[in-house]
Parts: sequence; structure tokens; C-alpha cells
Amino acid sequence: MGFSSRTGKTDLHPGFERQIGPMQATAINMTQMCGIGPFLTIPLMVAAMGGPQAMFGWVVGALIVLADGLIWAELGAAMPGAGGTYLYLREAFQYRTGRLMPFLFAWSAVLFIPLIMATGVIGLVQYLGFLVPGLVDADGNTTTVGHLVGIGVVALVVFALYRRTRQISKFTTVLFAIMVFTVLTVIVAAFADFHASYAFAFTPGAFELFGGPFWTGLGAGLVIAIYDYLGYNTSAYLGAEIRNPGRTIPRSIVASIVGIMSFYLVLQIGVLGAMPWEELSKSTSMASQILQLAWGTTAAKILTVAIVITAFGAIFAGLLGGSRVPYEAARDKLFLPWFGRLHPRLKLPTVGLLAMGVVTAIGSLFDLSDVIAMLTAVFVLVQSISQVVALTVLRRRQPGLHRPYRQWLYPVPSVVALAGWVFIYTQSGTQAILLSLLWVAAGGIAFLIWARFERTWPFGPKEIKEQFLTETSRATESAG
Repeated sequence: MGFSSRTGKTDLHPGFERQIGPMQATAINMTQMCGIGPFLTIPLMVAAMGGPQAMFGWVVGALIVLADGLIWAELGAAMPGAGGTYLYLREAFQYRTGRLMPFLFAWSAVLFIPLIMATGVIGLVQYLGFLVPGLVDADGNTTTVGHLVGIGVVALVVFALYRRTRQISKFTTVLFAIMVFTVLTVIVAAFADFHASYAFAFTPGAFELFGGPFWTGLGAGLVIAIYDYLGYNTSAYLGAEIRNPGRTIPRSIVASIVGIMSFYLVLQIGVLGAMPWEELSKSTSMASQILQLAWGTTAAKILTVAIVITAFGAIFAGLLGGSRVPYEAARDKLFLPWFGRLHPRLKLPTVGLLAMGVVTAIGSLFDLSDVIAMLTAVFVLVQSISQVVALTVLRRRQPGLHRPYRQWLYPVPSVVALAGWVFIYTQSGTQAILLSLLWVAAGGIAFLIWARFERTWPFGPKEIKEQFLTETSRATESAG
């Protein structure tokens, strides 16, 4: 299948501990992917695509992220360090644009990774509102009290992350088990009173090639679907803490995408069969309502607690991986030096964790749809499209780089991913596109200021590092 266990002899990130195994890596990915996303966005997906045909939107989204996942798999296995995309862009684009691309990624990641977590906080508060009156108003909007609760949740997550990686990986496995239980329970409840006449009541002309609701709503639907799949790459961000990363990272990525896609498809079909899609599209606590219809209020409240815990787990996993990005940039002297410090005992990047926690708390104060659109536009522009290019550049520039996994059917998945990301970016909305371009432009200006101060490209020579290629050569010489 293209997997190998070889990783070389020298650890490029001695400050971290390689304590995360295959099961924990997959659990971290899937916990981050699922979280509260589908419980919050299935109604949005149904509304965007105008009926039960929304179930096929998950499949199209899965094909795009699976293609992109194979890009992450090759890059993550070849360069298993802290920071994920930061490393890949640094290694690929250093030849022409110096350190511009990794700088822009670190600049943007401090925004879009916490925004992903902020959506989890928003959803958590909405479901908590099913249990605690006063957190959400009659129109489904979060109240001032709800916002304060959300900020408290972020503080609790940050506190929970202040411990060793071994303890965190065990805790994540427990959260993953709760997530699986929650999703399966909602599926069982949905199918307990399943009506095929609801689930497959496709809108007349839904699949007409020109003007059908499926095609006209696919763009907006994919923005939502991709948001729900985000997190399949979390193990790559934790590359410096993964045991046997050449095997573990690719397998955890592929397994998590296939597993979550299956969950989502079955869940979507079951939910569509539990209530008319017109009613579903307006729901703000869909899962709780389905449990209430199937088994009564007590069961609904118990499951709502599990959903809240699942959302907490997703925020936990996301901040765990995201905090490593500014750490790696700071170690490269490309970001504020405070971010490059590890806690002396717990071996975690405290400043990155705290900073992303603050941005998450601020993001939780905004409207869910606006946050999803903004974060999607930013990460697609700076991360996803750039990483497709990075894979091709590295194959040409560093053919000697040891690749424990090589992308299946290359370059077909890269082409599919690129086409999908470009389409999704154009569908994220004019406001989100403009804001993403402004953010990147601001990052470009900040880079020029930094480059002038450091006297590096474009105001000085380029620094060609080839860190992982050099390590591959050393490992080969040692083996010889």
C-alpha cells in the first residue's frame, strides 16, 4: 500500500515526546473531525441544498478531502515534525520565495485554526441551551450569558491541555469513545422511527443538470461539508509526537476520513427519515429533538450531555494540534520568539496554546455561518491550494527525500483536490473572499517588515534549509 516504518535515527524535535500511537492518532483526527459539527450543520446543509439530496453533498465533500488527505499523508510521513503545513510550505517554497509562504501560513493559522474551534464552542452552547434555559434565545441566537459560558468552556479546554502528551492521548481516546457513542445513539434513535418517505423525498427536478436544487446548492453545501470534515490532518500537526510516523500518519488520515464519511452518510439518511426536511432545516438542536421524538425528554437530555462532551473533545483536539504551528515558526525565528518555548516539565508550547485559546474565545462571539465562511476562505487560500503545489514542487526539488508513503495514483488526487478547493473558495461568499485576501495582504506586509529587519529575501539572500532531506542523507549514511 506504499507504507513503510522507516523514519530515520535522529529526532528533529527533541523537546517533544513521541507518545501518540496509531489508535490515539486516529482517535484525535476523528474526534476533531466530528465533534459537534454534524449535529450543528446538517440542518444548514439540508437548507443549502434544498432537500434530502443533501445526503450526496457529504459524499462529494468526502471525495475532495480524501484526495487532499493523500497529499497530507505523503507530506506528513516524509516530514514528521511539529507544525504540519508550516514545514511543508517552508521546504517547498524556499527556493523561489524564501520564507514567505511558511510565514503566511503561520500568520493565517493563528486565525483560522482557532476559528474552527470557535464554531465548536458556538455549537456546544447551542446544545447546552437545550438543557439550560437562557443560553439561547427563541430565534436560536446565543445570549450574553451563553457567550460567557462559551468563554468559560475555552478556559476549561486550555486548562485540560496543561498536561503531558501521554496523559492527553489517553484522555483523547476517552473523548473519542464518547463521540462514537453519541453518533451511534443518534443514528439508532433516528432509525427507530424512520420514514423512507421523508428521507428520499427528493425535491422535484433536484438532479437536473442545469438549475436543479442539488447543483445550485452544491457550492454552499460543500463549504459546510468541508467544514465538518476538517481535522483529518490533526495527526500531521503532531508529527513530532507520533510514534512511527511514516506508517501512523498516513493510516490515521485515511482511516479517519473513511470512518467519518460513513458516520456522516448514515447519520444524514437517518436524520432525514426522522422528520420532514423542511422542519429539519430550521432546527438548532437537531440531535436532541430526534432523541426527544424517539425516546422522550429524559433520553434527549442525557444525549445532549454526551453531545456537549463531544464538542468539548473536538475543541480539545483542535487546540492540541493547532498550538504546535506557531511553536515551529518561532523555532525558525519566523514568529515571535515567545511562541518557541516549551513548558519545562509538561513539554507543551504554552504561549501558542494560550494565544489560540484567546482567539477561539473571541471567535465564539460571532455568527456561526460567518465564522465558517471566513475560516474556509482563509485556510483554502493559504493552506489547501498551496499544499497541492508544495507536493509537486518537493517531488521535483527533493527527489531524494525519504517518503515512507507515496500518494496513490499521483497526480490524480492532487488534481481532484486542487479543482475542489478552487471551487469551494469561489463559493465561500464575496465578503469571506475579500476578508481572506485582506488578511493575506496584511500578512504579506508584515512579512516584508520582518524580512527587512532580518535582511533576508527579498532584502537579502535566501536561506535554503532542506532540513528533512539532510536528515534522510544522514540516516542513509548511518545505515551504510
